Amino acid sequence: MASATHHPDRPALVRRLRAAGCVFAEDEAELLIAAADSPVALAALADRRIAGEPLEHLLGWAEFDGLRVAVDPGVFVPRRRTALLVRAAAQRAAPDPAMVELCCGTGAATLALAPLVRPRWAAAVDVDPAAVACARRNLAPLGVEVYAGDLFDPVPVSWRGRLDLVVANAPYVPTDAVALLPPEARLHEAPVALDGGPDGLAVLRRVAAGAARWLAPGGHLVVEASVGQAPTLCAVLTGQGLTPTVLHDDELGATAVAARRGPG
Repeated sequence: MASATHHPDRPALVRRLRAAGCVFAEDEAELLIAAADSPVALAALADRRIAGEPLEHLLGWAEFDGLRVAVDPGVFVPRRRTALLVRAAAQRAAPDPAMVELCCGTGAATLALAPLVRPRWAAAVDVDPAAVACARRNLAPLGVEVYAGDLFDPVPVSWRGRLDLVVANAPYVPTDAVALLPPEARLHEAPVALDGGPDGLAVLRRVAAGAARWLAPGGHLVVEASVGQAPTLCAVLTGQGLTPTVLHDDELGATAVAARRGPG
């Protein structure tokens, strides 16, 4: 059987993908060829990709921080830039932390973070049933509980005031900007994973308020945001009694905000 690189359909597929605006047409062609078990299956995958479906939804997985993460149709695809959130959280985690990932999507952040910090207890939460099902598949091997519900609502109340680490890639796209997102996101990912309200910070304000109650003294909240939102978000966190720090990674095009709860 021909390899993906030398597959007879590859040149034509690359041309079609490039014409459709796929920047990494060569790489995508190889992945689609590898995923298809017949010419008919390849043609169907190619047609769907050219029509705008996310590559990760077609493959059933995304690469994130060196890991292969299962991604179901409709679920938010983990972005490369979220590796900054993982790195920032790992640097601030207490030994053997109790941790929760909010707005978890596929659970990618926990999947990458758990081996680094080795939590004594970990959970993930999402309001979208499709995301919850996907995260359960990804996180079951780690023994991480995945809850369906709104932010901290489904977390066992026994952990209130005892969490060492809370991470969240909450939606932070302003409502008016959602229509400007690439079709891959706008048409194929759950709106609840994208729309952050009028200024993009509606969910993050609620995350901050909840973290002030759920974190243990000295515990950390780490979230993703845009560079332009960081000053306002820092003011929100300060108002909740948390001490924020802004982190940037130009290579990833990422901004994260970490905030520590005081000792008292």
